[in-house]
Amino acid sequence: MKKWNWREGQRPHKQQGGGRRHRWYRNNRQKSTRDEQWYRHNDAGPSNGPSHGASASLPSSSKSSNDAPELPGFYFDPEKNRYFRLLPGHNNCNPLTREQLQEKEREKQRHKMLAEDEKPRKKAPRAGLNSSLLLQKRQLGLLPENSYCRMVHEVKVSGMMRHKLDVQSPDNGSPNTDNFRIIVGDSACERVFTVNDVALGGCKYGIMNFGSSSQGSLTAEMCDNLYFTNRKVNSICWASVGYPDSHVLLCLVGAADTPSCVSLLPASLFSYSDPDQPGMLCSFKISTAWSCAWCLNPQFDKTFSTGLSRRVIVKDAATGRTQTYSVGSDVLVQQFAHRVPVLFNGCRSGEVFSIDLRQRGRRGHSWKASRFHQESAITSVRVLQDENYLLAADMLGKIKLWDMRMIKPVQEYMGHYNEHAYLPIHVNEREDLLLAVGQDCYTRFWSLKDGHLLRTIPSPHPAANDMIPSVVFSSNLGGCGGLPGLLMAVKHDLYYFPYNTDYRGEKS
Repeated sequence: MKKWNWREGQRPHKQQGGGRRHRWYRNNRQKSTRDEQWYRHNDAGPSNGPSHGASASLPSSSKSSNDAPELPGFYFDPEKNRYFRLLPGHNNCNPLTREQLQEKEREKQRHKMLAEDEKPRKKAPRAGLNSSLLLQKRQLGLLPENSYCRMVHEVKVSGMMRHKLDVQSPDNGSPNTDNFRIIVGDSACERVFTVNDVALGGCKYGIMNFGSSSQGSLTAEMCDNLYFTNRKVNSICWASVGYPDSHVLLCLVGAADTPSCVSLLPASLFSYSDPDQPGMLCSFKISTAWSCAWCLNPQFDKTFSTGLSRRVIVKDAATGRTQTYSVGSDVLVQQFAHRVPVLFNGCRSGEVFSIDLRQRGRRGHSWKASRFHQESAITSVRVLQDENYLLAADMLGKIKLWDMRMIKPVQEYMGHYNEHAYLPIHVNEREDLLLAVGQDCYTRFWSLKDGHLLRTIPSPHPAANDMIPSVVFSSNLGGCGGLPGLLMAVKHDLYYFPYNTDYRGEKS
């Protein structure tokens, strides 16, 4: 082999190696330039690790928290584009915990939604849904009457704005100063029974009556009574003894040596116009009572039920006759069907079962007419007018519509939030609406028909477990000629969300 040929054969190898060195130098120079830019952006330069109270920046190319990787012990602030150290424990100075950061973010979102709610709502609950378009389709015969009414209510719900109501008392005329704990509307949602906290401990009861002023605004008047208790109220329902909604049935938790009880109070106790107090003011001592329900079926017109720990008691309020059913879990919620004397029960185990009162003599488990399970403890059950369907909500935030003929869920309503709270759901079938207040203190509206989320209303107060709003939705507040809308009670404030966009009440 010639020497020249040997050198020629080696020459491409040297050129290739030189090319690698050249590319290595170019890539290293680009990396050094990026590092230099990062140092300038960081001002203080790199460090081995953030110290107490120190922070570290992302490169300027990362602008959102979605692009920022999670680092153990740190959180990323998208506004400042920096990492901050999380300080565990409670003995550090100005500690930062992930829970505090999440609460801060939730508060920021709540204030943003409150600001949006202050403006006239232009966003339709569904794409292309507005009043003028619905009316046009209805006039052209393209929309059935039932669908038209349902969609009009959806538009009305999306346009409701918040107004504050001053609750007056007929004895002194001063606004209410006691925190609302629970509000429950009667069967027609014309009156509202209230449970308020008392400053010295315990709670008191009252009934709010509504009327419309000459200016077209809603007025609320509280009629309370000296009757109060130092025990927690677990469950409330209106009872009909002689005439509709004549009484209120209360389920009270035991305290110290005082056992739980179920009290039946006449509604006239909270009326200043009728000093005569009727009979049927009674209390039944029952241990560990969780829930109660009143039967409106004519066959058992004075019958109520109580859900206990592993038991269900059905009692006749007039004769005292009692029937006891043993179950495998605590019965947290109950409701009677109207057309047939069937009681639906929701348990801590997630089981929902029904009891047919016409089969009292049967023994064993055969008295359970139907049963099914959800994934967590049941917090509310609601029987629809078509009693083949039942709504059930649980402590995982699941709300499902069950077909009781096939014992299967046929609809689910997404977005509700609950982890451990005892939260009811509300149904207004006249408007085809379902609403519920979550543990995050947001009130959500769904279409009962197809499960579409129509509206999410934030609480006017910061979210807290002891400040979850209590709501009543009605088409006839104050009577048949009343004003439709949503009532929301938070702390000592009462808010009204009317259908009417020209409502003249006080803005909150």
